[in-house]
Amino acid sequence: MTLTLLIEQILNGLQFGVMLFLMAAGLTLIFGVMGLINLAHGSLFMVGAFACAAVAAATGSFWLGLVASLAAAAAAGALVEILVIRRLYERDHLDQVLATFALILIFSEGTRWVFGSFPLYLDIPQLLSGAVYLPGGAQYPIYRLAVIGVGIAVAVGLYLLIGKTRLGMRIRAGESDREMIGALGIDIGTLYTLVFALGAALAGLAGAMVGALQSVQVGMGEPVLILAFVVIVIGGIGSIKGALVGSILVGLTETLGRFLLPHVFGLFMPNSEAATVGAALASMLIYIVMALILAFRPQGLFAANA
Repeated sequence: MTLTLLIEQILNGLQFGVMLFLMAAGLTLIFGVMGLINLAHGSLFMVGAFACAAVAAATGSFWLGLVASLAAAAAAGALVEILVIRRLYERDHLDQVLATFALILIFSEGTRWVFGSFPLYLDIPQLLSGAVYLPGGAQYPIYRLAVIGVGIAVAVGLYLLIGKTRLGMRIRAGESDREMIGALGIDIGTLYTLVFALGAALAGLAGAMVGALQSVQVGMGEPVLILAFVVIVIGGIGSIKGALVGSILVGLTETLGRFLLPHVFGLFMPNSEAATVGAALASMLIYIVMALILAFRPQGLFAANA
């Protein structure tokens, strides 16, 4: 194990973390403002990936595909909120879980009907197709660094939106006392639709960027959704800052765990056994971290509205 390889894995963990942040930020916004458990959030991740792949294939431009992913996911999110989610706000969480699980099936089968069962592939744009040199001489893809940069930019943008704008003030008020802002004449329905569309657009953006690193296929959003829920539980439900810190923590724990644990066990076990045990423990590591954090801070690392 060399320093260069360790730096590369840390960057991979950061890249994975900021992708999780794009998912978790929208998810925690939706739950914080609306009190809604949205299991279909991963489907919006998939919609963004397929929209980007389809438009990029038709036009030859990844950048147009990226714009299409934002538009398609936001439009799908707004449509779902108006037609389905709006009827669930006063229902209990079990009804919300059942309804949004049904939406997963509808999105998955609808996507399979439109695009087929075979995966699509996205090419990394020429502008970001090179690599940079890490200390020690190893190369690291520029595209992965760009994903990290986009995640940081989105985090800053959300901070400014939530903390410095009129819309952000209404979102924060909606988290605290939705009845009062309704009494003050603010259209709650429109606010909820905007928040849901914003969360959906962030998920679609994550799907589009990840689509260039792996295949775009039906069901690709569900594994990411599970980790996004872990992120918001660790960070604190309703907290954007918590979503950022939690996503980076989960990304680094997942990546470095899979990289370091086999080496650690290899110090006192045969290599084949060390690889098996290390991989098994690495898959549980983020849940162990979550349990330890919740044991000491049941509300997560940051309180809501942080």
